[in-house]
Amino acid sequence: MRVGFTYNIKKVPEVISEGQDKKTQDKLFVDDNLINNYSHRINDVYAEWDDEETISAVEHAIKKAGHEVLLIEADENAFNKLQKEIPDIVFNMAEGFGGASRESHIPSMLEMLKIPYTASDPITIGNCHDKSRCKEILTYYGIPNPRFFITDTLVNGYPKVKYPAFVKPLHEGSSKGIYNSSVVYNRDELNREITRINKNYEQYSIIEDFLEGKEFTVALIGNGENIRVLPIVGINLDCLPADFPKIYSYEVKWYFDTRENKLDIFSCPAKISNKLTRKIEEICKQAYRALRIRDWARMDVRCDANDNPYIIEINPLPGVLPNPDDNSCFPKAAREVGMDYDTLIQTVLNLAIERYGLNSK
Repeated sequence: MRVGFTYNIKKVPEVISEGQDKKTQDKLFVDDNLINNYSHRINDVYAEWDDEETISAVEHAIKKAGHEVLLIEADENAFNKLQKEIPDIVFNMAEGFGGASRESHIPSMLEMLKIPYTASDPITIGNCHDKSRCKEILTYYGIPNPRFFITDTLVNGYPKVKYPAFVKPLHEGSSKGIYNSSVVYNRDELNREITRINKNYEQYSIIEDFLEGKEFTVALIGNGENIRVLPIVGINLDCLPADFPKIYSYEVKWYFDTRENKLDIFSCPAKISNKLTRKIEEICKQAYRALRIRDWARMDVRCDANDNPYIIEINPLPGVLPNPDDNSCFPKAAREVGMDYDTLIQTVLNLAIERYGLNSK
């Protein structure tokens, strides 16, 4: 088959992002290893995009299955390229740029051009990317998620906030905009974070009850009644420095956890009871169906103090870094059941081919 591959490739921004002074840079633990080896991580503008290594690995996996691959960068020329090439199907990993619906841009183009593609449709991706809309759907279906509200203005007493609270941008992924300061303990700290998010990301903040229990990430793959939950990945937040809040922040994900200084932060399968495993698997499958997710997704789950699990994030375009030293959770869970990187990518492609009723030859 002629398989289009749509993606966004990471650019290397300035070391200090717009609005960050030297004091802020120091606070974010920028060191020589980051500057010399991971300069693309320091500014979070392109945090959701993929690097050359990942793009090459996905291309190789598709070619290995016997397909022709058409590389199509998801930039302003993408529509014309797609219209010219009309691939048999597209493997879509494009995160987009600009606007709350950026992850829906490529799927919308593909639907307009009647080109089949992997992963979820524009509506599902848009709902997942708007954290409040996603949580409203989950709440309607009785799927547990933290209580929340959204605002782009300072909070002066209403709505009533339960502290500690957790503050994050409404329309971001890959821990973008989630820093150690995102856990707030009073109104001044809350308003500081709302101001930061409004200034740096020009969007609303979503404020949630902070859950004090364990955190997990869950990879799901499949369609309809055939949804498979891969082994749950546990996140060991106790390995963080003592003065850090127990969250998987941008600093932890992209600054501390490098190939040279890999954190012992993940366990797969998670070291939890069968009872909790079943609870997490069930709410994740319920969410997958309620949101009409297709082919694959990764969900983040966190427990309260009583080990009750809640869904805190849903990513219908999961990150898949190919190198095991990068601690990428979806490939990590796949490897646990004997599914190597190439097989994972090929499985997702084949799920879409089957869903459309296409002939893969």
